Amino acid sequence: MTDKPLTWSLPFEGTHEVSASAASLSFVGGAGDFDHQGQIRNPGDLRSQVKGAVENIELALTQENCSLADVVRIKAFVELSPEVDEGAVVRMLLDTLPCDPAAVISVVPVEMQPFEGQKVQLQAIAKRGWRDVAYQIVEDTLRIAPADAGEETVVTTALRVGEFISVANRTAAHCIDAYDGSIDGVDQCHAIMKSLNSDLKTLGATLQDAIKLEGYYRGTTRAQWTPFAKARASYFAEPGPPATVIPCHLGGHDQTMTRVGVLAMRERRNSYDKYIPREDAWPERVWDWPAELPYRQAQRLRDMIWLGGQVPAQPYSNTGKRMHPGQLLPQARLTMSYISDLLRPFGKSTSDLKLLVCYYRRLPDHDETHALLALLTDYCGGVLPPLSLIPVNHMQDADSTIEIWGVSQG
Repeated sequence: MTDKPLTWSLPFEGTHEVSASAASLSFVGGAGDFDHQGQIRNPGDLRSQVKGAVENIELALTQENCSLADVVRIKAFVELSPEVDEGAVVRMLLDTLPCDPAAVISVVPVEMQPFEGQKVQLQAIAKRGWRDVAYQIVEDTLRIAPADAGEETVVTTALRVGEFISVANRTAAHCIDAYDGSIDGVDQCHAIMKSLNSDLKTLGATLQDAIKLEGYYRGTTRAQWTPFAKARASYFAEPGPPATVIPCHLGGHDQTMTRVGVLAMRERRNSYDKYIPREDAWPERVWDWPAELPYRQAQRLRDMIWLGGQVPAQPYSNTGKRMHPGQLLPQARLTMSYISDLLRPFGKSTSDLKLLVCYYRRLPDHDETHALLALLTDYCGGVLPPLSLIPVNHMQDADSTIEIWGVSQG
């Protein structure tokens, strides 16, 4: 009789789910190289941790009657180094994932992880049985640099499985031939958005079909954020998708100013591709941006609710002012109250969340990770949904400490 693997756990005393489903999609949060007691099995060893995290995704998906073959997108929050770049991480993942075709892989370089010894966490979105039905794919051999041996690696830049579409995040270096870092950040935004739209058009969609925009940028002030935000927004008519854009923490590993990726949905009716109407909610209490943008805060389609990144902004306003400036836990409480407000018009609550993604500021001498986990657990009814927890050095300005988004059963 063989021993069956034990379900892994985060190093956290509370209760949490390792996977969950909303409508046709299944989610795994920040899977790391954890054992059933929440210990990292290979501290500091990135390659081993990537392998262990993929194994844990596979284990988590079994409870949703899914397998690794059902994964559509992997998002890797990873600590890079001069010895291990983004391309090397993509190749590590391709070595452990089904590759005919491969899932979309989006890498987000980070400078820290939530738990000691951790080098990588993987977030997965799966759609059961997609390889057995019609799908469409965009592949590229130029998006990552060749390995030392010189061989080109085929990567999936965009994948459509039924109505659901994932497009890998990218920088200007990914989509401009012979990129030399000389163009400014706004022009980089335009190059990226055009590249994303081009891949979507190949799959029968456009950026207007996006259900989630996720972006990253270099900057620590509102003045740095604003021109990038306006450049991205110019590619959407109102209503645009829920969006989350976080300051980059790329260190010296990437000379670009921003990276962006999207998830989208578009239906096939008879022989035509059609836009899927969305149901929208934006209670008066929930803040607006200080720049006029087309994005929405919460949209429901196909029995899923997608949230924009919620921040502790002043309610009933578009001032951009942060409440409880610099205080993580009070800001987290306010932010989760906005998520509650957004779900309520759909008849749902935070206990219906099936994925929670939390970016938070962690100071070198004051780690509030476990207190934050306890607070999030309370707001989610005592059991955390699959969770990606990403600590950063700073948020959009000195007063900001947190941004949270998620997906709920709708």
